[in-house]
Amino acid sequence: MSAPDVVCLASWNADLVSRVVRPIARGETLLASAFDISPGGKGSNAAVAAARQGARVAVIARIGRDDFGRMALDLWSREGLDTTQVEQVDGERSGVAQILVYDNGDNSIAVFPGAGAGLGPAHAEAATATIASARVVMAPCEVPLAATTAAFRIARARGVRTLLNPAPARPLPDALVALCDLLTPNEGELRALAGLGDDAPLADAAAALLQRGAGAVLVTLGADGACLFRPGAGPVHEAGWSMDVVDTIGAGDTCTGALAAALARGLPVDAAMRHANAAAALSVTGRGAIGAMPGRDAVAALLATRG
Repeated sequence: MSAPDVVCLASWNADLVSRVVRPIARGETLLASAFDISPGGKGSNAAVAAARQGARVAVIARIGRDDFGRMALDLWSREGLDTTQVEQVDGERSGVAQILVYDNGDNSIAVFPGAGAGLGPAHAEAATATIASARVVMAPCEVPLAATTAAFRIARARGVRTLLNPAPARPLPDALVALCDLLTPNEGELRALAGLGDDAPLADAAAALLQRGAGAVLVTLGADGACLFRPGAGPVHEAGWSMDVVDTIGAGDTCTGALAAALARGLPVDAAMRHANAAAALSVTGRGAIGAMPGRDAVAALLATRG
């Protein structure tokens, strides 16, 4: 592969997905109506989404030398991702996510990061040339923060844009926030990162992160679309789409990956948000994290219906 457009610090896990009618109460057992094993991990999902939007994508990852690790390599090969910076290790399990999908399309997820927990600054430093050649470097919070901080420092020093999907939400050091050109939390993650209550206005929560040095905050709002906050400018809202929801697994990851690909193509951030929002909407129409993850033509077709 030639120089990548997008580099992703890629968390990987195999998704073990059961479909149940509703959330399970403590101590309760429900019969599932279906079960599947499919590719997952927020970083891997976002990397695939970016590739399907036409970006040349390289992944930095750490996986086990096991069946699920081979599953990752097979997926990344099929999707055309550069895996030169992927470390496969003996004696450690690859990541696993146990996912319950409810009849209304919502889900609950428990993630075991496995070998991915060993991704560190040394992996980012070994990939310095790859990072320096890219246009966008992205990561989720499933990746150890020390690895992300090291990668973002390398990117910042070389003028490469940085994008952090702060999911799952966890406290972020100020040094990392200040290295983020763009943060892409959902509503709950945004308020948690800002240290505000569930009813706090989104603008207040976004302002708290901007004051800590983030370049911009793009909040994903599910069916209500997305909203972009930037210093010295009013919020920009992108309306959601009415879709037939099968499940919402991977919708946020699709948004992140499509956003990175659009930014790498040179689109301004508000236009990139429009493309990412449409890609995320299409992703909920199929099962699994990548089952309905769209290509660039499908996104363009959907956007054309809005004019």
